[in-house]
Amino acid sequence: MRTVSAVAVGLLALASGGAASSSNLDGAVGRVSRRSNIRSFVVMDVLANAQRLEAEGKSIMHMEVGQPGSGAPVAVRESAKTNLGDAPEVPALGYTNAVGIPKLQRCIADYYDRKYGVKDLDPERIFVTTGSSAGFLLTFVACFDVGDVVAVASSGYPCYRNILESLGCEVLHIPVNSDYKVTAAELAKAVEEQARANPSKPIKGLIISSPGNPTGAMLSDGELSDLASTCREHGIQYLSDEIYHGITYGPKETTALECDPDNTIVINSFSKYFSMTGWRLGWLVVPHGLVDRVNRLQQNMFISAPTLSQIAGVAAFSDEADEELQSHLHRYKKNRDTVLAVLGELELTKDVGSVAPADGAFYVYVDLEKWGVGSKPTSKLTATELW
Repeated sequence: MRTVSAVAVGLLALASGGAASSSNLDGAVGRVSRRSNIRSFVVMDVLANAQRLEAEGKSIMHMEVGQPGSGAPVAVRESAKTNLGDAPEVPALGYTNAVGIPKLQRCIADYYDRKYGVKDLDPERIFVTTGSSAGFLLTFVACFDVGDVVAVASSGYPCYRNILESLGCEVLHIPVNSDYKVTAAELAKAVEEQARANPSKPIKGLIISSPGNPTGAMLSDGELSDLASTCREHGIQYLSDEIYHGITYGPKETTALECDPDNTIVINSFSKYFSMTGWRLGWLVVPHGLVDRVNRLQQNMFISAPTLSQIAGVAAFSDEADEELQSHLHRYKKNRDTVLAVLGELELTKDVGSVAPADGAFYVYVDLEKWGVGSKPTSKLTATELW
């Protein structure tokens, strides 16, 4: 049986399905909002094609979605089994408080103390969310109004842009530097250029992930501190996407809470390091001034994060789970080192800077533009033609 990579399965989606168009509003049945006509998250189109082929009996090597190859830690799964029928703290697995179960909030606060040395993080600032995706939506709605300019890295998670545009925000793409990063220097330049081009529309927000998706580039302590300082100087709300924390291969990552504990918003997730993608569990840390507003938004939009996932999520912070998760990290590093070594031997990647540093996360980002491979392949190869 032939095996095909799910990256190849998505060529048609990349070639023709990425961009939103207003034309399909014409002749629509029923009332259709313009804001709903956003770009697809193409990786999910690729996954859908791959799963369709799997259902037909094809063998697929999944390289499309950003998720670990391993499932949730044993301690998490055992907790879910134990509490599946009737959890003592949440009878019948009903709704929880909108902010999340207090035990999990405390576990997250303690995690910041143990891992980063962030002392006395008030659990009331922590919201347990339905994955980081809900965290993005809650944060964007809480912080930005229609027409606000929000900056993102030119090489970054596409859903930032898609969600922001759906909410009526203007997205400003800041080009990454030669190290595949957006630092204080790039932000300051963007602020100056925006002020010159449109003085009535200053940058209101910045969302950056470190380690980066998809580059794997990681901001140093100093770079993160300078970025937070530049945001404060210009009145920019800094949103730090830290969902790849824990998956690093050199210097330890810094949380933005170490740099600006009172103003920064941190978005994190159980999906990546904790290997719990399908459990749909994440968290937010917000300034005290936003607690009430985010609480009301959570109540109305999501009510609460999945109850069983919250209860099981407590076990993700156990010593047993951490030992298992560290073994995953050793495997990721071995795989990363192998891929980088092979790429280093290829002619197409010998140019300096053609491969992003891959300091963290589980991606290797390669610039193949000079070889005719861009971000929007023109190939009309379909999934079935691969066979």
